Amino acid sequence: MQVYDATCLMAMISKFNDVRATILIDQGEDDKFLHDQLMPHKFEEACKKAKVPLLLRLQPGYDHSYYFIATFIDDHILHHAQALKL
Repeated sequence: MQVYDATCLMAMISKFNDVRATILIDQGEDDKFLHDQLMPHKFEEACKKAKVPLLLRLQPGYDHSYYFIATFIDDHILHHAQALKL
């Protein structure tokens, strides 16, 4: 459903482009959903078209597990804190 698809939403944002903060995505390269469902390359293309800054980090050796999240969560908390200037 397009209203819940981040790539489609990014295309809509391009009309109002007031996104200033960089979007941070960590994606495991061994995620079984990577190529059929997640398709981060399409989101990356949509961000480029919308001129929204994106930092997409593909992480080798990781899948969609708790360990993947636990490994990179600190980076994401810091990223959000900096975006909110905390």
